[in-house]
Amino acid sequence: MARYAVYKSISDETAPVRWIDRYLIHFIHQFATYQKDHANTCQFPSQIALYPEFMFHLRRGNLIQLFGCSPDETAYFRHYLFRENVDNILIMIQPSLDSYAFDASEPNPAPLSKTSIKPDQILILDTFFHVVVFSGDTIAKWKAAGYHQQSGYESFAALLEAPLLDAENLVKNRFPMPIKVICDQNSSQARFLLAVLDPGVNSAPNPQFAGTADPTGQNQEIYSDDIPLNDFLDHLKRKVVSFEG
Repeated sequence: MARYAVYKSISDETAPVRWIDRYLIHFIHQFATYQKDHANTCQFPSQIALYPEFMFHLRRGNLIQLFGCSPDETAYFRHYLFRENVDNILIMIQPSLDSYAFDASEPNPAPLSKTSIKPDQILILDTFFHVVVFSGDTIAKWKAAGYHQQSGYESFAALLEAPLLDAENLVKNRFPMPIKVICDQNSSQARFLLAVLDPGVNSAPNPQFAGTADPTGQNQEIYSDDIPLNDFLDHLKRKVVSFEG
C-alpha cells in the first residue's frame, strides 16, 4: 500500500493522503464487524487490528508528506521504500521507539505517543533514516550537572551509556547509514522525535507558565496540524459504518 500510494502520487498526481483514506475505509468496511450507522459497535478483526495505526503513521510520514523535505530528500526516502525488504519498510512507515529507565534492566518498547516522554527516561527512536537518542528533562539536567562523572552515580552513568551503545550498533549495522541525533527534551533537535509522535490532545494552557516550556518536564506539548490517533480511528469507524460501497 505504501509503494502503491507513492506510485499513484507520482504517476497520476493523485493526492496520496486522500487516496490512502478512501482505500482504508473500503478495506476496513470489508472485514470489520459493526451495526449500520453505529460507530461504537465497529470492531476490527485481530488480524488487521494494527493496520489502521500503520496507515495513520504512513499518511503523516516523510514517505507521503512533502512538507519539510527537499525534493532530493523525498526522492531518497522513496527510493529505499521501493528497494528495501518488508521489515525495514515497516520501520520507515511506523518507527520503533524504546525507553530506558532506572528500574528496567532492558529497554522497553514504547508507544509512538507524547505520553512516552518522561523526564527521568531516555528514548531511542529508529525511523530507518534517523536514529534519535532523546533524554528527558530531568536526565538532561543531571547530565549537564555532571552527576554521571561523580562517584556513587554509576547507575546513572550506565543508564546514559546503554542507549548510546545501542544507537551506535543500529548505525553501524545498517545501509544506508542513518543519521544519529543526540538531543534533550526542549532542545531544537528534539523536533526529530516530536515530529513522529502522536500529538494527542494538548492540555489547557497554564497561565503561570505561559509562553515557556513546562518546568517540571512532565507534560510535553506537541503542536501539530495532524489529528490524534484516537480521533483518526473514531473518524474511520464513523466512515466505515456509514459506507455504502
